[in-house]
Amino acid sequence: MSFCCGASMIGTKGTLKHIRTQIHNVPILFCPVCHHIEVHYLVENEYEILAEYAHGDGAAEVDFIEYVDGKDHLLHDNCVNHEGEEPMDIVRCQIDMALDLLGFAKTIEDAEWEEQLKKRLKMLSARRDKLKNKRTSKNS
Repeated sequence: MSFCCGASMIGTKGTLKHIRTQIHNVPILFCPVCHHIEVHYLVENEYEILAEYAHGDGAAEVDFIEYVDGKDHLLHDNCVNHEGEEPMDIVRCQIDMALDLLGFAKTIEDAEWEEQLKKRLKMLSARRDKLKNKRTSKNS
């Protein structure tokens, strides 16, 4: 599982820009709290190689899938949530997981981890509240 500042990262595909080249359908990990994005670790090397070649060729756009294939079935094995899920469900799942981990951290008396998890829970709660407010403003 990949973690960021406030939650487990969500697996998805996106478009990344490398200098002047747009690379579509890159497997990425996305933080639902701070929106940090990183290339999935299983395809990092392939991404870097393709990005350098595409830029060297002067390509404006490249589709990652056309050049790199075969790992799709492994890409989301370490992801807790995926892009197609409802945002509120994702946040609730992240909160539940953080609470479970907090209980374990207390059991093993790991104060530093407890503090990290409390910070994560604050961020996730703020994200949940923001989603709730968004829902109520749409329904008004």
